Amino acid sequence: MSNLQFQNDLDRLTEVLPEKVKKHITYEKMEDVIEIVLDIGRTPEIRHAGGKIEYLGDEFVTEDDINYITSRIQDFTSDNRSGIPGTLHRISAIRNRQGKIIGLTCRIGRVVTGTIACIKDICMMNKSILFLGRPGVGKTTKLREISRLVADELGKRVVIVDTSNEIAGDGDTPHPAIGHARRMQVTQPQYQKDIMIEAVENHTPEVIVVDEIGTEEEAQAARTIAERGVMLIATAHGNSLENLIKNPTLSDLVGGIQSVTLGDDEAKRRASQKTVLEREKQPTFDVVIEILDRNTLAVYKNTAEAVDYILRGWPIRPEIRKVDKSYEGELPKQETVSKTEPTFSDIPKEINRLDKSVPEHNTDSLKFSFSRQKYVDEVKGFKKIYLYAVSRSIVEKVIERLNLNAEITRNLDEADIVIAHKNFIKGGARVLSIANDYRLQIFYVKTNSMAQIQKVLKEALQITEASETLLGYYDDTEKALDETKEAINKILAGAQQVELSPQNPHIRKLQHELVEQHNLKSISIGEGSNRHLRIIGGKDFNN
Repeated sequence: MSNLQFQNDLDRLTEVLPEKVKKHITYEKMEDVIEIVLDIGRTPEIRHAGGKIEYLGDEFVTEDDINYITSRIQDFTSDNRSGIPGTLHRISAIRNRQGKIIGLTCRIGRVVTGTIACIKDICMMNKSILFLGRPGVGKTTKLREISRLVADELGKRVVIVDTSNEIAGDGDTPHPAIGHARRMQVTQPQYQKDIMIEAVENHTPEVIVVDEIGTEEEAQAARTIAERGVMLIATAHGNSLENLIKNPTLSDLVGGIQSVTLGDDEAKRRASQKTVLEREKQPTFDVVIEILDRNTLAVYKNTAEAVDYILRGWPIRPEIRKVDKSYEGELPKQETVSKTEPTFSDIPKEINRLDKSVPEHNTDSLKFSFSRQKYVDEVKGFKKIYLYAVSRSIVEKVIERLNLNAEITRNLDEADIVIAHKNFIKGGARVLSIANDYRLQIFYVKTNSMAQIQKVLKEALQITEASETLLGYYDDTEKALDETKEAINKILAGAQQVELSPQNPHIRKLQHELVEQHNLKSISIGEGSNRHLRIIGGKDFNN
């Protein structure tokens, strides 16, 4: 949207605002504003995109102010939304228990171009696309631009099912931002599913665009549309694909979930329980795109495969694409996917091979962990360890004691190295196979003992002791914990109590924790350098 156009649209909004609010609003102040909020008995406020809240003057909003606005806009529909004809602004009402309007949220509508440049190739593949993301992250903005792209550049017959007039604006004439796409208005939100079917049956569309699929009936209508061969572009409630799978109302959009009982051989082959969750049918949408923020998208090019991987607990790495914020309008093709930043230099190049839909030589694609909140750790030398049949508690103790720059991860796709128990290699064939696909180093322990695990960790992390003193300290700790284990075994064999050798406070703390893991009691006795542990069992435990 040009600055002039935005200013004109903003003027249309300020015309309906009372003078005491209008006088504080300037075009420069509103450039990044998301909404204007007016609640009776409170100061008017504007909310910026970055989360900043700014108050307009010091006069409270009154009932007359609310009536001033509502008398100048169209009546609210059952979802308490209204708008201003010819603009993309949305005005939503808050009512009290008697139905009286006591607050208004004026959402600023903008036409933003270039937001889909990084996924333009996907939009032109004639595949159904589902957008996910938290409120306010730009889902509707992307639908609006895709509608224009497909209608104008590809020349397809596009019909927008516009609930609350949010995509194409208020009034009988759609906003120019949707290009030559047609718009069907929905009088009440509960009729959205009916208008979706009506659009297919009456207007021969090649593409249907729907915002906010939120009910089971709407999900079923979407499936009906897709099965008729119509390309569907939509958004749904949910932050991520994983959340959508867990949502019983909307999971049908990605194939639905059912419980399946496996045979003994199949369960063994998968190294899983006999009762598992599996995808029930083909997904309604071929592609799922998570909007992480306004400029970052995570793309699952094969929804069926992604859902299968997630349900089986296998690692899945969507393709990250970024919008170049410095470029106005459409981006050049070579800039549509984010380049690998220098801080990611420790990522093995072979990791991209997981996504078979992307050629191995495509250096412009950056895969990332399924755990979207944690991108690849940028701390140089930091390692994430995946454990298979190895004691997590002991590994954590070793990491703490040696002060290692590492942590344990429960997700194989986040790991830098794998540590597995040698006696359980056969049962973990699937896990180890995936680790090999990731080109992850695998280290094996023979037993779940502190000494053995510490030895393997040092090897895996290439730890070398800086001094003989430090090495001696570690050896003392190992010996002290080995002594504790022997004492625990004596207690479990029937001994009433066992006293250990004197140790410093840090080692005594580790000994206490080890005793607690075996549901036994220990106390520290003695003074100064003679202070040590007494482990108590049998009758003495109750005393």
